[in-house]
Amino acid sequence: MKLSTLLGDYPQTHLVRAGERRATSFEFDFADVKVPNRGFKRTVRDLEFDASELALVTFLQARAYGKPLVALPITIVGRAQHQCIVYNSDQGILDPAALAGKRIGARAYAQTTVTWVRGMLVEEYGLDVSQAQWITFEDGHLSEYPDPAWCERAAEGKDIMGMLGAGEIDAAIVGNEKLTDPRFKTLIPDPVAAHEAWCARHQAVPVNHLMVVKASLSQSHPEIVRDLFNLLVVARAAVPAPAGRDLLPVGIEALRPSLAMAIDYADRQGLLPRPLTVDELFDDFTRALKP
Repeated sequence: MKLSTLLGDYPQTHLVRAGERRATSFEFDFADVKVPNRGFKRTVRDLEFDASELALVTFLQARAYGKPLVALPITIVGRAQHQCIVYNSDQGILDPAALAGKRIGARAYAQTTVTWVRGMLVEEYGLDVSQAQWITFEDGHLSEYPDPAWCERAAEGKDIMGMLGAGEIDAAIVGNEKLTDPRFKTLIPDPVAAHEAWCARHQAVPVNHLMVVKASLSQSHPEIVRDLFNLLVVARAAVPAPAGRDLLPVGIEALRPSLAMAIDYADRQGLLPRPLTVDELFDDFTRALKP
């Protein structure tokens, strides 16, 4: 069986993407997508892939809107988030507790990194998300979710860092981009310490991407889903253990605190049409998968 799959090539997935670990029950048919998040709309709108790496908040929205996808209990991408909101120091010092009325740029309002950062700003600095003006550059992955009234679409041709440099926005939420412009500073003081304190306080990590499969695949071919999970576990185990906190939890109990925090943040920010529980992100089969 050919398994149509969207999956990025990271250290923790490389053995799978390079074909160095293979399953007996299926063969991969990898999507030709260089940046996985550019395929996420195809995952949730068109249900194009049997198996897909998927941003966590996109998946939460997909489950809440009834998309027939279920999670595997394995993190594909995880990272610290406190460093992801930056400002232009040429415009003066910006206090993270003084974002009311400010213009904050984000690729999309419902983006997972943006949700994590907003939740941390609410929790740690008292941000009221509706009191900031959110400048977005594209739609969210779910067509069913409309951006709230406090969002504004950037003009055609604008880019987020260019707007930040020109003083057209006060802050920007970015991803893994390295800050090469000396004007751009992290908004949250000592983001490394802030990340560690957040993780210790919640006994969680800010997961970015999970692996999901079509619910029909899990029901009709559980052996394929088990083989896929086991391949991902083996590939992850081949990467040397990181110094410090593990940002790639595997297994539902290891993931539970992180998923519960993401659900809480997304729900409080109005990103979900209904509340979710951690257990309903899985089906009976995928919930029981263990490394």
